[in-house]
Amino acid sequence: MDKNNYKKVQQILFTILLANIMVAALKIIIGSIINSASLVADGFHSLSDGSSNVVGLIGIFFASKPEDEDHPYGHNKYETLAGLFISIMLFFAAGKIILNAVGRFKVPIIPEITLESLMVLIFTLIVNIAVSIIEYRKGEELNSQILISDSKHTKSDIFISLGVLATLICVKLGLPPIIDPMVSLVVAGFIIHAGYEIYKENSDVLLDGVAIDSEEIKKIVMSFEEVKDVHKIRSRGTMNNLNIDLHIMVNSSLDVEKTHKLVHDIEDAIKEKYNKNLQLIAHVEPYEEE
Repeated sequence: MDKNNYKKVQQILFTILLANIMVAALKIIIGSIINSASLVADGFHSLSDGSSNVVGLIGIFFASKPEDEDHPYGHNKYETLAGLFISIMLFFAAGKIILNAVGRFKVPIIPEITLESLMVLIFTLIVNIAVSIIEYRKGEELNSQILISDSKHTKSDIFISLGVLATLICVKLGLPPIIDPMVSLVVAGFIIHAGYEIYKENSDVLLDGVAIDSEEIKKIVMSFEEVKDVHKIRSRGTMNNLNIDLHIMVNSSLDVEKTHKLVHDIEDAIKEKYNKNLQLIAHVEPYEEE
């Protein structure tokens, strides 16, 4: 990712941070006033969204540093580390909500339903929908792993807020107050799921999991008539920081200059398909017909 794109990601994260703080404050304050465990839980989840934005900003700050003698491949994986840290934060937040819900099972408290609380939920739901859509689109546009991960996290808030809204309505209709901590457990489940998804995506990058299907790369390489075969195809990283290495076989009569041009043409074709910042290492082998 170039320097300008990193700045755009930082600006987006900072704007979303302000939105998350506002949403979290509203939920926690109103939830405490009306004694709603599920609404307070949802508020702390929104607060964790804000914390994840801070972690994302720190990760992007370090990831944007240029290559140096000790880091010839750059510092891009700081963005991945930030994503892993966010997933750990979510697991801790879920644990706290579960403990709080267990306490409410022992001592149920009837939430006080007010028009204000319903208005807060509807307002924050609209904010979360807007944030999730915008953040995901920007993440795709800028090839930012942290924005895409954070947008998935925010997307879970939409379903959580809908659950809390349903709880308040059910209590208003006369259902027992035990439904409040039950919904808190559902909230915790959404948080755990979001944390797992973010953890899996980012750990795959750190563990050099396959980034692109080898068959897709093979189709591009074999489209060049000089190439007789391609094998040992490997890919790692993210779409924004993609590394591919492979072995190609060409006729032994092909001279060095033409082979050199062929490798560059293959690299350009793969870059056009995926990302201009992609790095390709091609090992050339002679092909002998049997």
